[in-house]
Amino acid sequence: MKRTPLRAAAVLGLALAAALTVTPAQAANGTVGERETVCATDLFVRVTAPHGAWMGTLYRGQTFLVEKVNGDWVYGFAYGDINRRGWVQNGWFC
Repeated sequence: MKRTPLRAAAVLGLALAAALTVTPAQAANGTVGERETVCATDLFVRVTAPHGAWMGTLYRGQTFLVEKVNGDWVYGFAYGDINRRGWVQNGWFC
């Protein structure tokens, strides 16, 4: 099977995309009482409960004070543009 430049570029593009993807395994879980830095590109903040209504987005470098851990979710204060308490998915902190 002959390799074409287009196919080679597609394979290289997929490999590069896989290498640049941020996954929870590369980030850390939040710790109660700690003001954590967001490592994800963006992290949705939920109002009343995990998977609840969206209230805003934290971006990489912004911070979140963890007040409670509930499995895969943490509750606390979202600093930055939001400046309110809410829920975010755990595992996206530096």
